[in-house]
Amino acid sequence: MNTLPIPVDDVVLSGELVLPPAAAGVVLFAHGSGSSRLSPRNSYVARVLQQQGIGTLLFDLLTPGEDRDYATRFDIALLTRRLLATTAWLQAHPETQTLKLGYFGASTGAAAALQAAAEMKTAISAVVSRGGRPDLAGEQALGEVAAPTLLLVGSEDFGVIELNQQAFARMNCEKKLVLIGGATHLFEEPGTLEQVANAAGAWFAQYFHAASAAPENA
Repeated sequence: MNTLPIPVDDVVLSGELVLPPAAAGVVLFAHGSGSSRLSPRNSYVARVLQQQGIGTLLFDLLTPGEDRDYATRFDIALLTRRLLATTAWLQAHPETQTLKLGYFGASTGAAAALQAAAEMKTAISAVVSRGGRPDLAGEQALGEVAAPTLLLVGSEDFGVIELNQQAFARMNCEKKLVLIGGATHLFEEPGTLEQVANAAGAWFAQYFHAASAAPENA
C-alpha cells in the first residue's frame, strides 16, 4: 500500500493506492458524508476488489477541517471537482495512467461519482453505488452518464430505495439496480457487505476486461 499526497486545487488530499499484479483497472472510492478513506466498509470492499485483481484508490475528498463543516459534506459540486481532479492525477500517475478507471460511491459520494462519470464520459469504464444518493447528482448528470452503473441498496433501506429507483429511471446508460436482502443503510447485517463487495467486484471485472478486450480493428 502506498499512502500518497494528492495535490488538488489549493489543498493536499491523502490517498492509499493498492495495485495488485497485472491489475486490469483501478477503482476510485468516493466516500459518503462524515466518512473518510479509513471507512471500514469501503476498506473491506477495497480488499475484496484487490483479491480479485482490481486496483483501488481510497482517498479523502475533504481535508479534516473541511469535513468538520456539515454543509461542506453535502457540497456535491465540491466533491465532484475533487473526484475529477483526483481522476486526472491518477491518469497522469506513472503506475496507473494506462489502467481502466472505475468509481465506487457511497452515500453522498455516489452523487459525486455519477456527476464525475457524466463529465468523464467513456473514460470511466464502470460505476458502483453502495447505499448511495444518486438522486443528488441531478437529472441532467444522471442522463449523461455513459459508464455502466450498478446501484446497490439495502432492501430495508426505506426511503433511499425510492430515491435510487427515481435516479435509475433517469439514467440512459447500461444500468442495474440490486436490492441486498435484509440490509439497512450501512449494510451492518451479517453477510450483506460481503454481497456488496462481490457484486461490485463482478461488475468492475466485467467492464474492465470488456474494455481491455476490444477488437484491434474496432
